Amino acid sequence: MSKQVVVDGANVAYAERSQNGDPKVSNLVAMVKTLEQKGYEPIMILDASLHHEVDDPNQLEGLLEHPNCQQAPAGTDADFFILETAERLDARVVSNDEFENRADEYPGIGERRIPFMIVHGEVELYRENEER
Repeated sequence: MSKQVVVDGANVAYAERSQNGDPKVSNLVAMVKTLEQKGYEPIMILDASLHHEVDDPNQLEGLLEHPNCQQAPAGTDADFFILETAERLDARVVSNDEFENRADEYPGIGERRIPFMIVHGEVELYRENEER
């Protein structure tokens, strides 16, 4: 049985940076692969500006062709779309952002959030199995 989870794409891309300090598209690929292996259905939401910042814009374009990878409209706050989508789907959120500036609008975000680490390309999810 698949469980939907919303992924804060920019947060994941910046988790482990390239040698030049750029956010890594490979982080996004590793996160999707890890989540799918654990039985999740990831819905990745990316900031529009990320395309200009990542180490491999062409690979990012390829990811955006996947139906479960969405880019927030330019000039908007991707956090809104991440949290609104999670709320609508009653889904968890993979992010290290605590969304403190949106806690009043989304009071349950602390329980919904799954923090993570990426070390040498390997994803570790924290508290993923805790019930909300």
